[in-house]
Amino acid sequence: MNLSQYGFSPELLPENAQGLPARITAVHRGRFALISEAGEGYGKLKSAEYDSGREEYPTVGDFVLIHPVPGGDSQIIRTLPRKSFFSRRDPDRGRGEQIIAANFDLVILLQSLNQDFNIRRLERYLTLAWQSGASPVVVLTKSDLTSDPNTYLLQAQTIALGCPILTVSAKTGEGLDDLKKTLCPGMTSVFLGSSGVGKSSLVNALAGEPLMDVGEIREDDGKGRHTTTHRQLLLLPNGTILIDTPGMRELGMWDVSSGLGESFADIEALQTRCRFRDCTHNTEPGCSIREAIENGELSQERWESYQSLRREAKYSDDKEAYLREKQQWYKNIAKWNRRQKSSGKRRWEES
Repeated sequence: MNLSQYGFSPELLPENAQGLPARITAVHRGRFALISEAGEGYGKLKSAEYDSGREEYPTVGDFVLIHPVPGGDSQIIRTLPRKSFFSRRDPDRGRGEQIIAANFDLVILLQSLNQDFNIRRLERYLTLAWQSGASPVVVLTKSDLTSDPNTYLLQAQTIALGCPILTVSAKTGEGLDDLKKTLCPGMTSVFLGSSGVGKSSLVNALAGEPLMDVGEIREDDGKGRHTTTHRQLLLLPNGTILIDTPGMRELGMWDVSSGLGESFADIEALQTRCRFRDCTHNTEPGCSIREAIENGELSQERWESYQSLRREAKYSDDKEAYLREKQQWYKNIAKWNRRQKSSGKRRWEES
């Protein structure tokens, strides 16, 4: 087995590395499917290294070092440094970070051209994709379900600044050649999208064979059941490496400090034009955000989406600091209202 087919390069190995390089292809409740020069197999973590916190817990796409165990599960002894990773707020614990996938070059953000198309969800995915360290590509699936895909395309273009946007149909084959050119052999891409966007159908169409089970879509709301039940790394016949993920019901913000700057570059540029550096974009004169909303340069919905994602990220990162900041914001609003009432009362008495 040639591990370079799975994206491995000798430069990833640290000096004096001990163990056999391998890549995690799936995670099953503490047991890891992996691929190495020795072939396919399974591994378990070396408790002394991972329980102590000295090593990052591996996820799908990670390169690791293992000690092979003949006839049994290999021992995973080290997680190699990541060049990119995608994470979200842990949906089970409510706080903390959950690493979804690692070491990919492209993040393929999937939105279907039916009732499930959601521009605000796409903003959320774009923010996390930019934060990952890889490059996002927006893929609008199921173009055969609409007579006017350009309407959706134009909506996506208003927020996916600087990103390639493709429209495809796994059913008719439309756009698949362009997507195949984007997914180069040797590169790793992670597929992200909600349930029912057609990830499994698209993987099968790209592979030219039925690698994945395909679920039925409900006609009333365009949603479907999760046909991908766990994250897995696949090597397609043309050399493309894909990480497929289940449709995520919850995609909570974690650290998106740079991701917000990329996906909302238009808003962050506008904020630098405000008259006051500490402008809250509420009542201050010379506020470029309010001016942009009033003249139609910026939609109210996009501004509210940006604010919502920032608040969510702050809450996830430091709940106590977020609540203190929120309390102070309410105090400032109340203080401003009192000043306005007092000023109005004086003017009324003087008249």
